[in-house]
Amino acid sequence: MRRDDDLTRFAAEGGEPLPTAGAQGFVAHDGARIWYSSYGAGPVVILLHGGLGHGGNWGAQVPALLSAGYRVLLIDSRGHGSSTRDDRPYTYELMASDVVAVMDDLAIGRAAFVGWSDGACIALVLALKAPTRARGVFFFGCNMDPSGTKEIDESDPLLGRCFSRHAKDYARLSATPDAFDDFVAAVSQMMKTEPNYGPDDLARVTVPVAIAQSERDEFIKREHAEYLARSIPGARFILLEGVSHFAPLQQPDLFNDAVLAFLAGLKE
Repeated sequence: MRRDDDLTRFAAEGGEPLPTAGAQGFVAHDGARIWYSSYGAGPVVILLHGGLGHGGNWGAQVPALLSAGYRVLLIDSRGHGSSTRDDRPYTYELMASDVVAVMDDLAIGRAAFVGWSDGACIALVLALKAPTRARGVFFFGCNMDPSGTKEIDESDPLLGRCFSRHAKDYARLSATPDAFDDFVAAVSQMMKTEPNYGPDDLARVTVPVAIAQSERDEFIKREHAEYLARSIPGARFILLEGVSHFAPLQQPDLFNDAVLAFLAGLKE
């Protein structure tokens, strides 16, 4: 897969094109319609995107997972991409329950999860709340309490490119295409207070977890990722060198190799 270290291609073109889906649609759940798209056959891997993004941001990961023999399920978090939302505030627990609802509708008993940023938190919350549904969680680039975040450099041109792409994709995909500013405000409000899970919560995680941290992450402190790996029983810490919070776009092969190695180690 092509590298895009400074996200110029992502800003101009969006994510890599997705293959033809085997099935896609919406699942109605708790005041929202949650979009999903399914590819291939085999053990199920659910990819959960980051805040303000959508499932199409995983275009460089889906082919690698299909080639390795997995069934891939993309889900747009409520209010993101093609999924809708009601007027309630965003919460990670609510979005985790949406994922379970999609699994129920598609008769998927268990799946492995690959989460990026907010999607990582959603995956780990799901593993805490419904451990029988998760084979494992690849947790990339997220905090589990407010102490894990850095001050954001809003002048960073890379972040500007990413934000501009999110705005364009929202206008193209959303059922409320003119409401991007309200959408950003609502997601940002959630991020000010969530997630907020302490060591006792993390100690209750019973599924295999890999904590992946990029060397140059713009949002998450490395020491926080290392703390998560120490606090979750049996968790592994993985450092992705030479990339930032956008590793799945910047160096897909590096990111995909780490994901595939984690998945290969999971028991059925």
